[in-house]
Amino acid sequence: MIAYVRGTVMALAPTTAVLDVGGVGLELQCAPGTLADLRLGQPSTLAAALVVREDDMTLYGFADEDERTVFQLLQTVSGVGPRLAQSLLAVHRPDDLRRAVATEDVAALMKVSGVGRKGAQRLVLELKDRLGAPSSGAVDLTDGPGSSPAGAAWQASVHSALVGLGWTTRDADTAVVAVAEELGPDADVSGALRAALRTLDRA
Repeated sequence: MIAYVRGTVMALAPTTAVLDVGGVGLELQCAPGTLADLRLGQPSTLAAALVVREDDMTLYGFADEDERTVFQLLQTVSGVGPRLAQSLLAVHRPDDLRRAVATEDVAALMKVSGVGRKGAQRLVLELKDRLGAPSSGAVDLTDGPGSSPAGAAWQASVHSALVGLGWTTRDADTAVVAVAEELGPDADVSGALRAALRTLDRA
């Protein structure tokens, strides 16, 4: 069991980071929010989970232990594998997932690519008594879609991820504005990040 990885950040991509650990480059699959906190050439420590399949071994990296714990809990739900679990964390931070499950906010869960209504309902049913309450405090039962500025969360995450990947703040601003006009307020973080990178590649 790999609990964490500590090393120098050698490469960053839209969904992965490479850390040099004792002269060995380890590639970790990471959500955009996790990648946004990494900087090339700087030391970093990521909580980690190794997923072993018959023909593949994939190492997943997380900002902290809480994110890794939620990643593992998500996979206990029928039909949720590691890729979908990471997609859920790419769109929703752990506390956002806890809030969505606790308030049965199916619409919020359905914003994740690959999660339909039945899948969202299954997440609520199977995790409601297991994820716990948001660490930021009591659950606000009036906190649902539209209770905060639409799109603000994904725009901030995409902007931070672009800067973390080496783009200037000005370039990141331009790309986020272009993507917001194209995708609207309900874009998911991972899809918006890919669209922003395509915009920058065309520049």
